[in-house]
Amino acid sequence: MLASQTDYRGRIAAVALAFGALLGSALGVRATELSPGISELYTSVSIYPPAADTMTICYGFVCRRRHVFDFTSADKAALSKILLAGKASAVAERAAVQKAVVWFDRRVGPVIGTDKRIANADFRYFDDKHNFDCWDTTRNVTSLLLVLQEWGLLKHHTVGNPHYRGNALVLQTPHNTAVLLDRASGTEWVVDLWTRGYAQAPDVKPVNEWVKEN
Repeated sequence: MLASQTDYRGRIAAVALAFGALLGSALGVRATELSPGISELYTSVSIYPPAADTMTICYGFVCRRRHVFDFTSADKAALSKILLAGKASAVAERAAVQKAVVWFDRRVGPVIGTDKRIANADFRYFDDKHNFDCWDTTRNVTSLLLVLQEWGLLKHHTVGNPHYRGNALVLQTPHNTAVLLDRASGTEWVVDLWTRGYAQAPDVKPVNEWVKEN
């Protein structure tokens, strides 16, 4: 009886492992390829990282509201066109990333209601269903960048770890942002959407400048 129970449990474990592998493959979960800093963006709010054709959009402040967005072939064509226009240099690619983020903001805004969002929103505005906080924009922009990277559209950059600032000693407001890493120079560049209103281009600047701002 003991041997049969052990065999049964072994079969159950094998099935569970196989199902987990199948689920991970189907969802495009690539946790082993993500840095701990990027992985934490998703594990901290219990969502999957983006796959090649889908991502979870966070809104409502700290991802309290969520929407699973599936990229269509038309979406991929539009984003590919934007990024391919910036393939000549790292500077051009960062400008293209700005345009891609604006495109994405316009694409999802009417779907989830964030076309009414404002810059620098937080819970004090009592309008969570239409807004992002900086954690939401950090996750969403990082996810979009990971999708673009998965599609092979980032030639001069890789997706970097998100960055935080918030020095209470100088009354600096806590804030987070998504980051691009320049392959050639190693320079980290923020892609910060939270400080901009709906359909406005995100701030793109070196991290070492961004961390000194308030």
